Amino acid sequence: MNINNDTNSTLPIICIMGPTASGKTALAMGLYDNLPVDIISVDSALVYKGMDIGTAKPTEEELKNYPHQLIDLIEPEQSYSASDFCSDALKAIDESHQNGRIPVLVGGTMMYFKSLLEGISPLPAADESIRKEIELEAKTQGWEALHKQLAEFDPVSAERIHQNDPQRLSRAIEVYRLTGKSLTELTAVKGSSLKGNVLQFALVPKDRSLLHERIEIRFNQMITQGFEEEVVTLRDNKNLHADLPSIRCVGYRQMWQYLNGECDHKEMIFRGVCATRQLAKRQLTWLRSWQGATLLNMEDENNLEQILTTVSKL
Repeated sequence: MNINNDTNSTLPIICIMGPTASGKTALAMGLYDNLPVDIISVDSALVYKGMDIGTAKPTEEELKNYPHQLIDLIEPEQSYSASDFCSDALKAIDESHQNGRIPVLVGGTMMYFKSLLEGISPLPAADESIRKEIELEAKTQGWEALHKQLAEFDPVSAERIHQNDPQRLSRAIEVYRLTGKSLTELTAVKGSSLKGNVLQFALVPKDRSLLHERIEIRFNQMITQGFEEEVVTLRDNKNLHADLPSIRCVGYRQMWQYLNGECDHKEMIFRGVCATRQLAKRQLTWLRSWQGATLLNMEDENNLEQILTTVSKL
């Protein structure tokens, strides 16, 4: 495949998806060593600053040698939606193509991939005055009262959004006040989908026990790397609590419970490994019904060559 600096709509978009601990990042780095690519993260946990060990975020050295986009975007108390991701990812993809490079989207947040590939409903931009209005109401009435408001006009979202999740609760109310339509109504209408030559590859285990073993090994490595200290630092932030999306991330919830005295250290590790395996199971469930992806055995040493061969034929 000939790559030049001219804007070229025929440049592919490579997607590397799969369950946690399946080797997606290593494969993306291999592509970076062989092709003019830009790595774009598709991971709802890697967007948080200060959450490095428990998310298996690439190290500083790795990020220096293999720059990743859409990492370290927000503070843990802030929210980041699939819509935010689509907006940021589309911009990154366009810039990559403008520079005559190949965007490689890599990660395991399947909802992000689905939203990007199939389209997501356009929602109104944030309105600071309405947000301040909602925040004032929360201070005077409490978030529980606002949650009851949401349940009146959008019971589906109220069921999904916890009353102790102020960012998402505020956004759902804000959208309704801006448009007169519920978040559920608006998200039922799909926006434009990703256009272009999209190559999808999914790393899957031939033997799931091997993936389970990798998950256990990696979780224990996180412990030795200082995962507990990382979460202790997060707990010092008074804006954080157990119901936030960031703290509900796999591993962080279990470590938070341990630090709260809800379980001992051994039980925390057991819960963390089990939760990570459950995450992998959900990701594989997505992939079983996924259309358009080439399945690659995560243990196969020729996966990089297979992708490079596919790209070379374009």
